[in-house]
Parts: sequence; C-alpha cells; structure tokens
Amino acid sequence: MKNEELQAIASQLKHPTGEKGIEIANMMHETNINMTRHSIQNLNISSGNSILELGHGNAGHVEFLFEQAENLKYYGLEMSELMFQEARQINRNFVSQKQAFFSVYDGNIIPFDAASFDKIFTVNTIYFWQDPQKLLLEIYRVLKPNGNFCLTFAEESFMKTLPFTQFEFELYSTEKALKLIEKTVFRVVYTESQTEKVKSKTGELVDRAFTTIVLEK
Repeated sequence: MKNEELQAIASQLKHPTGEKGIEIANMMHETNINMTRHSIQNLNISSGNSILELGHGNAGHVEFLFEQAENLKYYGLEMSELMFQEARQINRNFVSQKQAFFSVYDGNIIPFDAASFDKIFTVNTIYFWQDPQKLLLEIYRVLKPNGNFCLTFAEESFMKTLPFTQFEFELYSTEKALKLIEKTVFRVVYTESQTEKVKSKTGELVDRAFTTIVLEK
C-alpha cells in the first residue's frame, strides 16, 4: 500500500468520518470486542455505578456493559461526530431510557464535574492522546475517590507490525504506559496482559498481545 493509503487508514482509525468511517468502525468493533470486554470485566462494575468511556467508536459493546449489573448509567465521549451519531443509533433503546448518554468532546477536557464516575475505561485510544499526562489528570479529576480506571491497549510489539501505525499513532508497551502513569497520582491496582488471535486486514489469523492496566483513585 502507498503511504497516502496507509495515512488515510490511520486518520480513519483516529477519527472516523464518512462512508468509510462507518465501515472502519464496524471493523474496529469486531476486532476489538475481546479487548473491550476485558476492559469492562476488569472494572468490577456493581449495581448503580456511573460509568464513563472515552472513544467508544460505534459503541456496539454497550449492551454487554449493561449486562454486568443493574441500574447502571453509561456516558460515552467521542471526538468523531460520526461515531457519536452511530453510537446513539445503535444504542437508541438505552438512550431513550436515559441509561446511555453520548457526547462529542475535544479529546482533552472531559466535560463533567469532579468525582462524577465510579468507573472509567478506554480501549485502544491511548495512541491518539494529544497530551497523555493532562488527559490522565482529567480522568483522575472526574473519577470518584476509590473509583477504578481501566486502560486497555494493544502492545507496541504487535502494533508496529501494522504498516499504518507509523502515522498518527504513539505506540505503547506496558512499561511505557506505566512510566506515564507514574507521573500521576493514580495507584496501579494490577496489570493483565493477554494474547488473542485476530484477523489481519488480509484475512489471516495473527497473535495480538494486549494489556489492561487497572488504576484506582
């Protein structure tokens, strides 16, 4: 593939737009569902929790989240207007029942009051954070005391095998992510890595290593 095509894929993964964006979002949902579930399960959600997700894509996984406990409220923030619309459409029942709330944000400032959420999670967004330390401080701010934040991402060792990640992606190993977290006041509860089989763009099965870091305020 030419550099322009690779750059286009990278841009769509960062900020899906147009027809192609919907296609990319569906593909991301399928490719990432195992990672997303891993992140959600590590949150230890309990009844009545208020949960925030950053960069939810088409949010096809929200139904799974609501299966974790009763009386949950889910808030999703997305930089892509298209993903905001898609997520609302896919989860329209939860939206109409006022269980799920979606908003567009700038990727830097989280538009909620301090100590608003019991649990926060994000999957495969760390590569695109404009100011990682600042965003972690924002996440800390909106988390309730003793609340958990799950940060899930595919390991750098796998990501660098993908040709488009040379554009717009800042890759992370577990060590690099932990170094970043050390600069904040978060407490690391534990780190869990897994390897799964995923379909590559060319349709063959490859091993992908990914990690969830569980943090506590």
